[in-house]
Amino acid sequence: MPTQLRWGILGTGNIARQFATGLNASLRGRATAVGSRSAQAARDFAQSFGISRVHGCYDELIADPQVDAVYISLPNSLHCDWTLAALAHGKHVLCEKPLALDAPQARRMFDAAQSCGKVLMEAFMYRCHPQTLAVQEAVRGGAIGQLQLIRTSFCYRTRKIEGNVRFVRELGGGSLMDIGCYCTSFTRWLAAAEPASIQASGRMHATGVDDLAAGTLGFAGGLLGSFVCGMSVQADNTAYVCGSDGYIEIPLPWKPPAQQGQFIVTRGIPPRMDNPNALPGPPPRDVRRVDFAGDLYGIEADDFAASVLDGRAPRIGPEESLGNMRVLDEMRRQIGLNFN
Repeated sequence: MPTQLRWGILGTGNIARQFATGLNASLRGRATAVGSRSAQAARDFAQSFGISRVHGCYDELIADPQVDAVYISLPNSLHCDWTLAALAHGKHVLCEKPLALDAPQARRMFDAAQSCGKVLMEAFMYRCHPQTLAVQEAVRGGAIGQLQLIRTSFCYRTRKIEGNVRFVRELGGGSLMDIGCYCTSFTRWLAAAEPASIQASGRMHATGVDDLAAGTLGFAGGLLGSFVCGMSVQADNTAYVCGSDGYIEIPLPWKPPAQQGQFIVTRGIPPRMDNPNALPGPPPRDVRRVDFAGDLYGIEADDFAASVLDGRAPRIGPEESLGNMRVLDEMRRQIGLNFN
């Protein structure tokens, strides 16, 4: 039984570079091959990360017999086809978020993975991070009482529009697909349920995609989730998880730091004027620090390896990814963004 996965990286963009850096720091994987439409780009990438096998086209990469798993970092519109192709060549697949253009595509991808007995997982790196898992444990442990509201933000301002795949409708662009998917994923995950109601508003850019969007999710029992995402606006990019007895603030939810990660449990403590001799309660502001040794994307790669090599259930399972795609599909329908 192998103890490491041999990875092939499909694409040479920024996120692929971050993943390759993580692989070099991982315990259970190594970057074996890289594939690009440009042989020169593949060679440059390989030289930067000490990768021995170089392919000047995607087909060669997914057919490489020295590759066990493929990491797909291509534009959203290419996720489905190249995932299906990699699975057909007997590779496990870690595919960048969002998994597909829509839920029917995602369903085809998971059906193919099940048919050939391979692992397919959507690459939400933050979900593998110890900080994220510690937040979930705090909520489940009753740190803030009954969960009632989840409020998230993920925004950035880019001045690079020309040639930016995020602004190309045909490639599956838009803020909902690029970063809003984090907010809906986080909310549904903590809610441990699918929303009963979905509402979205979006501002459309001249290129035909949403560059700013906001949405709400309503769940059975009264839990609400709200979020804002944008590619042309600055915001705090935090997450708040609010309950009957307090709330959790997560300053860096989407890309937690390797050192000194933290979240803050804040509680509403009533004044003790009537009973000055009462035992002190928990601190009103409890800063919980989460440190770990390793690389952010290395953790994700090792997490995926545990599913392939040890048979552990994927951190993000098929139904979770399918549910997120259905939410995004409905939101895109409401704002009038169609990829067909």
